[in-house]
Amino acid sequence: MRNVTRGKLNRPRRRMPRNLSRLALIGAPVALAAGVAAGAVISGWGSHRSTVAAPTAMLSWTGVLGLVVNDIEVDGRATTDRETILAALGAQRGTPILAVSPSRAKEQLEALPWVRSASIERRLPATIYVHLIERKPLAVWQHDGKQELIDQDGTVIPVTDLSRFARLPSVVGGDDARRDAGAMVAILQTEPALAPRVTALIYVGDRRWNLRIDNAIDVLLPEDEPGQAWSRLASLERTTQLLQRDVQTIDMRLPDRLVMRVNDAPKDPVPVKKPHAGGKST
Repeated sequence: MRNVTRGKLNRPRRRMPRNLSRLALIGAPVALAAGVAAGAVISGWGSHRSTVAAPTAMLSWTGVLGLVVNDIEVDGRATTDRETILAALGAQRGTPILAVSPSRAKEQLEALPWVRSASIERRLPATIYVHLIERKPLAVWQHDGKQELIDQDGTVIPVTDLSRFARLPSVVGGDDARRDAGAMVAILQTEPALAPRVTALIYVGDRRWNLRIDNAIDVLLPEDEPGQAWSRLASLERTTQLLQRDVQTIDMRLPDRLVMRVNDAPKDPVPVKKPHAGGKST
């Protein structure tokens, strides 16, 4: 038996894998803090004050042991300002990292006007990682005498100052126009040379679109296969510069023909007689 014991003692010690070592270093303070909190609960058993104070005591001890926020990494932020994100997280440098609730922070962040979705991770011992997917402005929705900013899903982004979005096209119509605008804009983007010239999309009869190009020409798209009509228009513009002509309306609702209405030619001005110069009559 002695030999067996001696043999075990003389065996070379196995190294702990690096990842496990790191987990052990992180887990030790957490376990110690949990033990302190458990002791506080047991020592104050039956006392409501002690049981309420125990979680606070645990968080305080995790801070003492070094589990505090030293870094907040945010990925995907373009519009949401830093202070708003920090307020939603309820964290700053020195906050006990275990006091930051990822589920609560997610709820707070996704309530912000520009945030479409958010995910939050506590990366022990000292980092909070935030990944945001922000809403991308698609168009200015005109309806019922109002103008509102919408994203690609048709969700209204509550912005009061629309002046910086003047470059976006307008979407005119009711709720169906708002919901279907993203799909139509995606079709327009298949022709990137022509798409930026579309200044407005007008939903007609809740079933099809008219496009206004260069704030001057109305293009009537068909209810079925609007993408094919749009591609045909782009091809005609490349080969014949159709949209450079003095055109008012292009009707593409029929698949085998194209009907155009040109602007009326200006009428010749009616000559105006000039009054004779005054003088003596003879």
